[in-house]
Amino acid sequence: MAKLVFALNQSLDGYVDHTEFAPDPVLFRHFVDDVRGLAASVYGRRMYEVMRYWDDDHPDWDAAERDYAAAWRGQPKWVVSRSLTSVGPNATLVSDDVEATIRGLKARLEGEIEVAGPELAWSLGDLGLVDEYRLYIHPVVLGRGKPYFAGPRPPLRLVATERIGGDVIRLTYRPA
Repeated sequence: MAKLVFALNQSLDGYVDHTEFAPDPVLFRHFVDDVRGLAASVYGRRMYEVMRYWDDDHPDWDAAERDYAAAWRGQPKWVVSRSLTSVGPNATLVSDDVEATIRGLKARLEGEIEVAGPELAWSLGDLGLVDEYRLYIHPVVLGRGKPYFAGPRPPLRLVATERIGGDVIRLTYRPA
């Protein structure tokens, strides 16, 4: 049975915004290895559209970016959306019965499934489907934006801390 994990970068004050801070080379390599090791990913529409950047090669990419793109492209993805009518390569569109789809993935797959997008993670957490939360805390204060927890905060229990790269701390929590 697979474990559903919500992992995302966030500011010190709890906001997520991929345009406001970027991973250093050590953290980026961590993300390459993380994506390579996942059984699958589940995306909300907005996060999926951001991640589609990795579908096309860019001539200015370095080796790590090419590695990330290859890992992302090779991974099976499920995209939860009521507005999209199609999705890209190696992706499956989920437009209804999200709960049954995710429960089925968790039962069928082994390893970790990562959920991306705070609103989707909140709804899946509300259904009791998120098994672990990984907060990558960056030393940045945004003061605005989309919060990591897009809905009510679930009761959590800290299970691990890790410093990754120069300035990022990963906090790992499980539902209490």
